[in-house]
Amino acid sequence: MMRSMYAGVSGLRVHQNKMDVIGNNIANVNTIGYKKNTMTFQEVFSQVIRGASAPQGGRGGTNPQQIGLGVNIGSINTIHTKGPAQRTDNPEDLMIDGEGFFVVSDDTNFENRYYTRAGNFTLDRDGNLVTADGYKVLGYLANEEGNITSEVGGIRVNKSETKAPTATEKIYFEGNLDSRNEEGDSGAYKADTVIKDSLGNSYIITFKFVKRQSEGEGEEKVHNWTMSLDRITEQSTGNYVEVPTGVLEGDSLEGDSLEGDSLEGDSLGLTFDANGKLIKIGDKPVKGDNVEDFTVKLTNLNGIKFDRNKAGDKIGEIEPSGNFKDITIFDSNNSDSYRLLTQHANDMDAKPHAKDGNSSGKLEGYSIDATGTVLGVFTNGERKALGQIILAKFDNSMGLQKIGNNFFVDTRNSGEPQFGKAASSGYGPIAAGTLEMSNVDLSMEFTEMITTQRGFQANSRIITTSDEMLQELVNMKR
Repeated sequence: MMRSMYAGVSGLRVHQNKMDVIGNNIANVNTIGYKKNTMTFQEVFSQVIRGASAPQGGRGGTNPQQIGLGVNIGSINTIHTKGPAQRTDNPEDLMIDGEGFFVVSDDTNFENRYYTRAGNFTLDRDGNLVTADGYKVLGYLANEEGNITSEVGGIRVNKSETKAPTATEKIYFEGNLDSRNEEGDSGAYKADTVIKDSLGNSYIITFKFVKRQSEGEGEEKVHNWTMSLDRITEQSTGNYVEVPTGVLEGDSLEGDSLEGDSLEGDSLGLTFDANGKLIKIGDKPVKGDNVEDFTVKLTNLNGIKFDRNKAGDKIGEIEPSGNFKDITIFDSNNSDSYRLLTQHANDMDAKPHAKDGNSSGKLEGYSIDATGTVLGVFTNGERKALGQIILAKFDNSMGLQKIGNNFFVDTRNSGEPQFGKAASSGYGPIAAGTLEMSNVDLSMEFTEMITTQRGFQANSRIITTSDEMLQELVNMKR
């Protein structure tokens, strides 16, 4: 028999296998997160007819004479290039814009782990983020305060999640005190903001600004104001307690509610330069080279008692139901608390702003950011992390083994999985509302199909031609 016939048979087999690979690629052209396969050939062992010889005497050397015995599969590799993005606007559809795999599991202890690039996830009835087959998406869990921990578990969006109330701890001031304002109590200006206690109850805290006599001349001229607490009002009932300004009204308060290094009595001085910029709080400079550390706080608020109703009539003393925290209103280490407070010849719009504190809230929605952090959005406007999706990467992604359902598992040649967070340490960011499409290039696949068809056709000709040559040998005895 002729060796060429068996070489042709091997050619037919490998081209059939290559056509299977091409067909699978084309079949999965619209499969989310699919990674195409490529196949290469290699020659089979060649039979040596005559070995090589070295130059000897007057004759030169000779090369080896070999006859090949056909072709075999060289490799079938998975190409892990990123596929194009498909926008879906579904917040549960996720795409890794770079290196990494989502980690999923069907095990209660999360020991069986599978890896996928397909981010077409959904929520089950318990709020678990799962694949189309119900595999849980793994991530780092968050504690009650919304801090991400190192504990690994299934990402869950609990619809019953709540955000506990927080008491206000910071009030910042910004806006303008009109330099044209009348001096003294007759030109007093009041501004308020809402603060919260530990139970989330709301209180309106009102500050009073009074312009005082200016000092100096020309560029050395400074403009003085005093700031004090006017009242604290319980928002739900309208009951309030008057907080006297001390030096302005001569009343005294049981335990000053204003406390700080820059304080004079229970009224605080504010000094502006000739350009209307705040240069001093109390006796502490806030600009220049001689700035000293200082804080001004509202303290002893837990001792207040509401003694007037909305109409201003005297009532029995009522204590707040929740507890207050000390509230910082000026802080030399954070110029944001006062740097936007000015005194210009413009409208009076200076206002305190409570920078924190909130009532309790229930989960009303969520979003997933580029780092994979699942942020719960609550009815009180607060946000809290509910977990952070884990990504995995491998030293040799081509060494992963496909097991169907868009899943890969690690092998001895892929290396151990390295877990981390999206958008850091070489992991790609996560794009929500987007899916990664297949990386199959149809033009390339059709071209490969043509060359595979021609290769198969050529190998079939080897067999028919060899058969004709054998037929001639048989016919020689006739």
